[in-house]
Amino acid sequence: MQKTEGQYTEVIEKCKDIFSKKNADYGTSWRILRLPSITDQIFIKAQRIRTLQENGFAKVDEGQSSEFIGIINYCVMALILIEEKEGNIISEDLTLEYSARIKEVMELLFNKNHDYGEAWREMRVSSMTDIILMKLLRIKQIEDNQGKTIISEGVKAGYQDIINYAVFCMIKLQEEAQ
Repeated sequence: MQKTEGQYTEVIEKCKDIFSKKNADYGTSWRILRLPSITDQIFIKAQRIRTLQENGFAKVDEGQSSEFIGIINYCVMALILIEEKEGNIISEDLTLEYSARIKEVMELLFNKNHDYGEAWREMRVSSMTDIILMKLLRIKQIEDNQGKTIISEGVKAGYQDIINYAVFCMIKLQEEAQ
């Protein structure tokens, strides 16, 4: 578990650095997006990853890792927007908000990772990509139902799970490259 924590933190630091730099370049223009628009952005990135996995090559010089980073960062944006929508106080320092959302997600990860015995380490990146796409389709359905669910977790839990699967994919891709 310590290895996972270190690898997870390393991936998140890279993502957070890119998030911070893009916010310096673009400001918070992403805040104009509604949650379904962010969900669609994440879906586009996940679908591109799946296409790269199936085709085995890319015509645009960006691989899977940059798309997984985008997925993670868009999910964090969604979690920040959910907090704002729920009326919670949001800091003007987006790196603090980023860290606060990731702290919640990491707690979820370590609880699940303990219970599942790091099963993700035996999974294929392509399978985790499919799970990300499935979770996105679930989120889209919940959004189409105006957020109402009968028994299922809401969109927040979906975004959190997607972050964790995307981080797992990044770790696996890094290990495969070594």
